[in-house]
Amino acid sequence: IVNGILDISKIEANKMEIVEKDYNPTELFESIAKLTAPRIGEKPIELEVNIAKDLPSTLYGDSGKLKQITTNILTNAVKYTEKGKITYTVSCVNLKNESSLVISVEDTGRGIKPEQIDKLFTKFQRLEEDRNTTLEGTGLGLAITKRLVEMMGGKIVVQSVYGSGSKFTIYIKQKINHRLQSDNYNKKEDKP
Repeated sequence: IVNGILDISKIEANKMEIVEKDYNPTELFESIAKLTAPRIGEKPIELEVNIAKDLPSTLYGDSGKLKQITTNILTNAVKYTEKGKITYTVSCVNLKNESSLVISVEDTGRGIKPEQIDKLFTKFQRLEEDRNTTLEGTGLGLAITKRLVEMMGGKIVVQSVYGSGSKFTIYIKQKINHRLQSDNYNKKEDKP
């Protein structure tokens, strides 16, 4: 809770910085899936993970924020889904020096009423407070997520059918580090 309040305060004061560095996107997105699986606990939920094989081996961007964004969306899906399936998909479109990442999380959870989708990203707003009495939360997670996505020049889209599930899709562009790309490619070629 404290971290959430600190994050939203930093964002609102324009003190949150984008810290860019080289990272391996496949490792990043796979590690998020591994961290999410134990959160399901005893719930009868299947976690399906689809990470594209054509992700560049090295991207340049803020992997910490990308991890926070993706983890928030996945954690929410686990929190609001009692049974069924959560499908976590990462795909990309690579053009010259840029990879357009598409991260989606689709669940068979309780869904969101159409008139409440706009309120989803409002800070301290928790939808259907009466139905959420057993769930912890401040209503900051999605507000922070949306701000971070926008700070990174991306966008987040929500589709939902009340009573049968939701799908959150994040679009973020990251630079491809071709120099490290070719190094990794050569290393793979050297193996017998």
